[in-house]
Amino acid sequence: MTDQKSGIMVQGRLIPFPSSISQEARASLERLVNDDGVPINALYLMPPPDDHAGWMKIKAAADGHYAAAVKALAGTLRASAETLRIGETTIHVATPETISVPDGAYVDFHGGAFVFGGGEACRVQARMQADRLGALSYGVDYRMPPEHPYPAALDDAMAAYRYVLERHAPSRIVVGGRSAGGNLAVAMLLRAKDEGLPMPAGMVLLSPEVDLTESGDSFQVNQMVDVVLPGSLMRNNALYAGGADLSHPYLSPLFGDLKGLPPAFLQSGTRDLFLSNAVRMHRALRQADVDAELHVFEGMPHGGFQGNTPEDDDLAAELARFVKARWQ
Repeated sequence: MTDQKSGIMVQGRLIPFPSSISQEARASLERLVNDDGVPINALYLMPPPDDHAGWMKIKAAADGHYAAAVKALAGTLRASAETLRIGETTIHVATPETISVPDGAYVDFHGGAFVFGGGEACRVQARMQADRLGALSYGVDYRMPPEHPYPAALDDAMAAYRYVLERHAPSRIVVGGRSAGGNLAVAMLLRAKDEGLPMPAGMVLLSPEVDLTESGDSFQVNQMVDVVLPGSLMRNNALYAGGADLSHPYLSPLFGDLKGLPPAFLQSGTRDLFLSNAVRMHRALRQADVDAELHVFEGMPHGGFQGNTPEDDDLAAELARFVKARWQ
């Protein structure tokens, strides 16, 4: 009997910024790294799950950061938005200046590690999708911890989906989300399937956080290589789950029964901490006989290159192509 090797010893080394990406994308990576080569985001540590006061302090700081970012972006948007309350659920309904798909609907779940990204950032993201797609975009401003742990966000996702189903045919609905929003998009569809609701025409999963147990290879290989998300989100995951089993399909939809889900568009990057999530989800969908396409971008970290790069434009064009094809 032989002892099993535990892994590969990697010596400390400098990983260069890739020359295989656009100058704009490289500049985006450089902005997120200190002069000593350490990603700026690695300097920020999340509190323990039971430190609710600490989480509220970080949420307030993050909300200020998001507000400043979306304020600069808002002037470039043409779509209008109306905010609705459906019970405890908040939805931002964005209408493009020119509607090219009158009966189409995009249901959008924002990212933010289950804790950040709501409010005005969610509203602006819905307006962005409406502009890009020429159709109504429903931004689901789901409740988040520490005030509202699981299943509050999933309950809001279900309420929003039911609301949209009352107004659009399932064949004219596409559901999508980025990061934590990608988790909610799939988890919602798994629960909708369990509750007998019809499936939409497609789903868009952008660097989806579909495995809260963080069991994939890239959670180790891309640590500190992903300048946007340099390390584990396990504290966020535990806060969100509120004591529930992280491997349950409604929390980690990668482990669910994916048969019967709609065609999927998945995206990640070679430097994305969540690359394994997208790769494994793509394989799992294919094994469940679900039509799925996977787009992996060279050198891209979690969430893309922060916009204004050829790679981000390429991704936006591919997303629009997929969604509009599903509406047809």
